[in-house]
Amino acid sequence: MMVMKPYIWSAVSVHTHGRVNLDQLKAPFIVIGNHSSHLDACLIMGALPRRLSRNLAAGAAADYFFDSWYKALSTSLFFNAYPVDRQGLRNKKGLSGELLNDGVPLLIFPEGTRSRTGGMGPFTPGVAHLSISRNVPVLPIALVGAYAAMPYGASVPVPGRPPVHVVFGRPLKANPKEVPREFTDRLRRYVVEMHDTTARAYGMPTQADFARANALRDAAVADENGLQPY
Repeated sequence: MMVMKPYIWSAVSVHTHGRVNLDQLKAPFIVIGNHSSHLDACLIMGALPRRLSRNLAAGAAADYFFDSWYKALSTSLFFNAYPVDRQGLRNKKGLSGELLNDGVPLLIFPEGTRSRTGGMGPFTPGVAHLSISRNVPVLPIALVGAYAAMPYGASVPVPGRPPVHVVFGRPLKANPKEVPREFTDRLRRYVVEMHDTTARAYGMPTQADFARANALRDAAVADENGLQPY
């Protein structure tokens, strides 16, 4: 990460918010965020204070980043990454739990994959299960502008140092009797709230804007193909 941060920070204009929410946070914990760009892990790890990012292990999709030795090597080297299953950590749950038991904080994107459109997908419940079973807090982070800075399919950030906002939320734990699915939904709502509040403040697209644009795009494609909406 020490190699990647200077490049990323020179390619995009990074703004951080809510750092006061990190003051009392101690390992182990789980960091989550919306996932819309290959910049996301770099932004989060680079924006966190060194005391929190130093041992942070990033969960990376096993079928994408660990399907060949050279991708596995570079991913592990730059991001202290370990493989996770996209379907809610089911195959790698033991490894994630072992890391937390050893005091290692984790970075996991609960959508399981990058957004193709900028809009957030549903969260899988794996993070909530880990948080509840290991009694560790979840640090929610909203990334605003990362999709515009490096859209799906791009290999490098767009020119001009586009603005990206990293918004740190309050560390959360499940409430008494709150089941993983309920905790998962609450985490997602919080990330959406942070995203949209910041997006509106800086004149950037909200999640509703992404959804509207996607619906119009789908309607245009359907019209071109002669399909009738139902």
